[in-house]
Formats: sequence, structure tokens, C-alpha cells
Amino acid sequence: MNGAELIIQEINREAEQKIQYILNEAQKEAEKIKEEACKRAEARAEWILRKAHTQAEIEKQRIIANAKLEVRKKRLAVQEALIQEVIAALRERLAELSAEEYFSMLVDLTVQAVEELGSESVVINSNERTLELLRGRFEEFKKVLEEKLGKNVEITLGEPISTIGGVIVETIDRSVRVDNRFESRIERFESDLRAEIAKALFG
Repeated sequence: MNGAELIIQEINREAEQKIQYILNEAQKEAEKIKEEACKRAEARAEWILRKAHTQAEIEKQRIIANAKLEVRKKRLAVQEALIQEVIAALRERLAELSAEEYFSMLVDLTVQAVEELGSESVVINSNERTLELLRGRFEEFKKVLEEKLGKNVEITLGEPISTIGGVIVETIDRSVRVDNRFESRIERFESDLRAEIAKALFG
């Protein structure tokens, strides 16, 4: 074998070695790329799952919150219905008071107002029907009032006002008043009633 052939063989051998090296490196790179692609795919899949779980949890909490809100709305509706039912019954009862019952109630409402005012001279305001009742039984009203208060009281009947019943009692100079009209007392009662029903419904 001459020298030229030996050189050609050596070149071929080196070329084959280089080719094999390049192929091996390419294979390694391909495996590396494949492995990284798998890792990225797994990471992506985990991210998608986590996102799905998060969205599912958010949706669950939204559904629960809406359900609680709906329950609260229904309880409030029941509460309001009960309050209105009680107030309607109370108004009906007040409308059905006999003259004697109403007279007795007027005495109690006025006594409470006079005690709160701490005055011995007062003006009593109410609707025409009530003032008419008090005018007709003025001496009796004044006597019972003073017996309950334990002191003499100067009483002036005022002008008619718009009210379903009860009285507004003022000091003689009209600087201070106690509002014991039925509607005002119902309003105050409604606030307490609302609290009691809410306590019963909502704990």
C-alpha cells in the first residue's frame, strides 16, 4: 500500500470519527431537548391543574357566598313581614280602643311626658277627636293626672295636630316637648321589635 492510500485511509478514519462524534453530540442534544420539553410540558400541565383548582375554589366560594346572601335576603323578608304584621295588628288594636281605654291611655301617656319634662305647666297637643275627649272630661283628666304625678299641674289644651292618636306634651313656653303620639311610639317600638325578631331569626 503506497503512501497516498495510507493518507486517504487516515483521512477517512478521522472523518468517520468526526461524523460519529457529531452524531453522538446531536443525539445527546436531542435527548436533552426532549427532556427539557417534557419538563416544560409537565410544568405547564401542573400550572394548568393548579389554575383549574384555583378557579374551581373561587367558583365554589362564589356559589357559597351567593347562597348565604340569598338565605339572608329571605330571612330579612320574613323579618320585615313579621314586623309589618305586628304593626298592622297594633294599629288595628289602637283603632278599636273604646273611649274608656283611650282615656286611660291618654292619662298614662301624659303622665310619662310630664315626668320626663319635669314641668308643672304643660300644653297638650293632639287631633281634634282626642282634644274633644279631653275637653269633655277635663276635670277628671286633671284630677287623675295629678293623683298619679303626686303634684298639681297646670294643663292647657293646644290646637289640633295631624296624628292618629296619642299626645305631644310641651312646656308652657313650647321650648321642650315629648312626642307620645301613637305613630311616634310605634316607630320607637318598631326599632325594638326589629331587633328582637332579628335576634330570633339570626341568633
